[in-house]
Amino acid sequence: MPVHLLAIAAHRDDVELTCAGTLLKASDSGYRTGILDLTEGESGTRGSASLRAEEAERAAAVLGVSERRNAGLRDAYLSNDEATRRVLVAQIRRFAPRVVILPFPVGRHPDHRVASEVSRDACFLAGLARYDAEGEPHRPMKVLYSLAYREDPLKPTFVVDISAQFSRKMEAIRCYASQFDGAKAAGEIFPTGQDLYALVETQDARNGSLIRTRFGEPFFTHETVEIEDVIAMGVQSM
Repeated sequence: MPVHLLAIAAHRDDVELTCAGTLLKASDSGYRTGILDLTEGESGTRGSASLRAEEAERAAAVLGVSERRNAGLRDAYLSNDEATRRVLVAQIRRFAPRVVILPFPVGRHPDHRVASEVSRDACFLAGLARYDAEGEPHRPMKVLYSLAYREDPLKPTFVVDISAQFSRKMEAIRCYASQFDGAKAAGEIFPTGQDLYALVETQDARNGSLIRTRFGEPFFTHETVEIEDVIAMGVQSM
């Protein structure tokens, strides 16, 4: 069955850090959700590919995703080439999502940057009837970019209130003990002296404050967001 929301990321644990609360909120609302990890994380300094697979399975159960798959691409060697696009097109057609969450296309980890670019290209190509890849043509309606942990002044297009989901998000993140226990940084998260779990809480609290809630996850879209009812809009102006 197709999913409503698909999160694509370079490594197992990236989704948990950046948009787990949003996936949980969608699942709580009755939507089908999915995760596509592009690599097995075999080049990571900590843990191993097999251990991260076990951790990812436990985290997926916490998140309540309908399905989690791994594209089996080479960790630390992601490339936006024809072979990679064909693999991703087949996966996107199989998941057939309405909405896709991608990493932001700027970041310090090369795999994160490439994952964003190649996944967006694949979202378009997946809708071409004559594109040579497995599956029936399907193009997602919306592509969202996670802004979690960014240092530049880019303003989110919107923030998702994950206050009710935050404790379960942290439970999913803690599934990756091999990566995060004792860690003070990870992925795009720079060290501040806090342990990583405290860093996530600090960041999500800051993002939540932008919409006057306890915890939030920020996103960017190239498209202007449509509002049906200006009277019902939230977030107090003054």
